[in-house]
Amino acid sequence: MMNKNFVKKGATVALALAISIPAVTPAFAASPKNSKIESVRFNGMEAPATIDDMVKTYTNATVDVKYINGKVKTFPLSYNYLFKSEDKVATVKSEKVPAGTPIDVNGNPIKDPSGTNGEYFVSDAPDSNSLLMPINGKLYMVTHYEYQTIDAAGKSAYGLVPASMSLTELEQDKKTGELNPVKVEKIDFSDVNGLWIPCNGSLSPWNTHLGSEEYEPDARLFLDSTSKVRSQVETFAGFYFGDKAKANPYFYGYTPEITVGKNGKTSVVKHYSTGRFSHELAKVMPDNKTVFYGDDGGNTGMFMYVADKEKDLSSGTLYAARFIQTGTENGGSGDLQWINLGHATDKEVKKMIDSGITFNDIFETSDAPKAGFTAIKTYANEGKVEYLKLKPGKEKAAAFLETRRYAAMLGATTEFNKMEGLALNEKDKKVYLAISDQSKAMEKDTTGKDPADHIQLPKIKAGVTYQLDLRGGQKDSNGKAIKSSYVAPSMSGLVVGEDLPAADAYGNTANVDKVANPDNLSYSEAMRTLFIGEDSGNHTNNFVWAYNVDTKKLDRILSVPAGAEATGLFAADDRNGFSYIFSNFQHPGDEVDGKSITAVNKEELLKAVDEQIGINKTGGIGYISGMPSVTKMPKNK
Repeated sequence: MMNKNFVKKGATVALALAISIPAVTPAFAASPKNSKIESVRFNGMEAPATIDDMVKTYTNATVDVKYINGKVKTFPLSYNYLFKSEDKVATVKSEKVPAGTPIDVNGNPIKDPSGTNGEYFVSDAPDSNSLLMPINGKLYMVTHYEYQTIDAAGKSAYGLVPASMSLTELEQDKKTGELNPVKVEKIDFSDVNGLWIPCNGSLSPWNTHLGSEEYEPDARLFLDSTSKVRSQVETFAGFYFGDKAKANPYFYGYTPEITVGKNGKTSVVKHYSTGRFSHELAKVMPDNKTVFYGDDGGNTGMFMYVADKEKDLSSGTLYAARFIQTGTENGGSGDLQWINLGHATDKEVKKMIDSGITFNDIFETSDAPKAGFTAIKTYANEGKVEYLKLKPGKEKAAAFLETRRYAAMLGATTEFNKMEGLALNEKDKKVYLAISDQSKAMEKDTTGKDPADHIQLPKIKAGVTYQLDLRGGQKDSNGKAIKSSYVAPSMSGLVVGEDLPAADAYGNTANVDKVANPDNLSYSEAMRTLFIGEDSGNHTNNFVWAYNVDTKKLDRILSVPAGAEATGLFAADDRNGFSYIFSNFQHPGDEVDGKSITAVNKEELLKAVDEQIGINKTGGIGYISGMPSVTKMPKNK
């Protein structure tokens, strides 16, 4: 997701916060009786061309359903809102508060001190959705609220305000499949010291929600009492604990797992043994043990975890990849060599954190090359080259608290840029991985100053979606067998964006008819379709795309408001016989003022976003309906 470390200028209070909902009645594609579906094909929509359309979240795409009797029926898709992050639909201690309001360690809504009327913080950045399989006959959805872009005074609040998640109980119409929220509650993270910037997420095969904590606070810079990191973590702790002295960067940067019980109540754990880095997403493989991760940011790594037991991420072995480039065609390709970082349990890592361990307890540092020190360059320490030496006996602390640094020291690649979402194609044994912006450290180092230059791929600011082939019988870099049948020995480009030499009339700097800056990914096994959501500053309006992995056909199926990011992408093939594609939007109107737009009046566009939604004030949660009932598709599809 975009790093919002800036102060938004000129953001005004919204005059009206109503969202325009398409007039299309929600319709679900009902198959003819006793007729099975052979295939599904999406027919895309044009990019928005008017201010009215550029402000809306909408679709006018359609889907062709071919039945095994040869008949084809076309169904229109529509977008349905559940609620906005500003809507007072969440119940906190018997009080109705906005869905995006964070709560503190005591479960109280957190007030915005810059406000004048005692108002609460309200996140404008809803992100991941997981629509769980029915629990005790009920449907539940977990939703992330990633961050707060600005406070009530219009100043940047990114990374300063504790983040949150909500649990929504949904009522499903048995005839149409239409969903409506009946209860929204905030999820309690007090047992795990709160929640730090939850980005994307996934549904585990055992029906729990796996969240994330990205852009982990740098523990080295935290030790400088004058640093921005120290101020950030202390401000966060002040809001959450009511005590800045409880600030600890090692509390954050892990995989939270949320379990919903039969009574509808949630429980939360953080899996410290999965490593500490900029967790974008954890995606579990069909063995219920192997997990792949996105590591967002610049100079980041690729990580894989193999749990000791199925459906239990509390202990396992962590690996980091070394990228060995094999080509530059279609975005690029490379082999992956997996380096064993070590084994740990959640309890072991948490014990280290609770002991008060600091960065200086793990490493010695040098300001210049020095014998016995390893030169590395990672996202940490503001991306500067570091010279580190591991202190005796601190291998486990380094592997699980300073995962990316330790991986780089062992020879893993830390040159990935904006590594985002993941999705699994179980039948073909492939993982899809989004590189939102293929530039910077992923290009050839022309200075000769970087400690390593494993990746030397073409610069594609619009990004590339890669596919990773999965196999068993793989060995790590030391020749030891990896106990998984879902290891990726290689990766190659699949869907490639196209940069433009100059902005078009709508301010797009990437081809509007191709994916720009892929972020959220979700795959439908039944429809053989990869859904791709954009986090693009290169498209004025961000889109959700459908990519058929067999036909290679790419179709735009949703447009979100100008300046907003398409988030929370989640394809649910079957919930009580109905199919859904969930997609949210966050931070509407963001950064549009800096674009060169001539096709429409930019000031009128910004005014419309501000009046109809509110610039950086709210986000929307909803889903695409009109999907066929894929329960009637042949099982071998």
